[in-house]
Amino acid sequence: MKILFLSDIHGKYENLHVIERVLETQKIEKLVVLGDLYYQANNTRILSKIDRFQVRDFLEKYQNILICMRGNCDADVDVVTSSFPICEGLSMILVDDISIYITHGNEYSMKKNEKFLDREGVLVYGHEHVPYIKRMNDMVYINVGSISFPREGNLPTYMIYEDKTFTIYDIEGMIVDKITVDN
Repeated sequence: MKILFLSDIHGKYENLHVIERVLETQKIEKLVVLGDLYYQANNTRILSKIDRFQVRDFLEKYQNILICMRGNCDADVDVVTSSFPICEGLSMILVDDISIYITHGNEYSMKKNEKFLDREGVLVYGHEHVPYIKRMNDMVYINVGSISFPREGNLPTYMIYEDKTFTIYDIEGMIVDKITVDN
C-alpha cells in the first residue's frame, strides 16, 4: 500500500498542487492529513494565500482515500462543515504488519512518549512543523513537518510510505529523511 502523509496546511492552498501531482503520478492509495487543516492566525503578509474553502475543496476531492486527524487549531466549526470525517486524538493503521499510529502531535509525540514506551511500531505526526525520523527502543517517531509553514529553515514537506519504507520529501521532491522498518 502506498500512503501519503501531510500535516499543518493551515488554510494555505499554495503547495497543494504539488500534493495533487504526487497523488496522481505516484498512484497513492491513502491520503493521511494529520491536522491543522484550515485555520491560520491573522498574519497580513500571508493572508492572500489563505483560503480555507480551496483547502476544503482539495480534501473533498480525495475524500474516498482520505484519513484526517484533528489538530489543535481545528475548530468545531471546521469539523462540522467538512463533508469528510475528522478523527480525534490517536488512530492506528495496520499495514504490512506495522502498527502506524497517527495523530496531530500536540498530545502524542516523541517528546511526550510515555504512552508509547512499551509499544512497538511507528508514530506519525505533525504539529511541530519540523520534519524528522527518530528511533527510540521499539518505536519510530516521525514528524512529517508542514506542507505550508515549515520551521527551522526547512522547505515544506510531506511523506510517502511504501513497502515498509517511510520517506520524507520536500516540496521540490528531494529526500529529507528515510527509514525502513523491519518487524
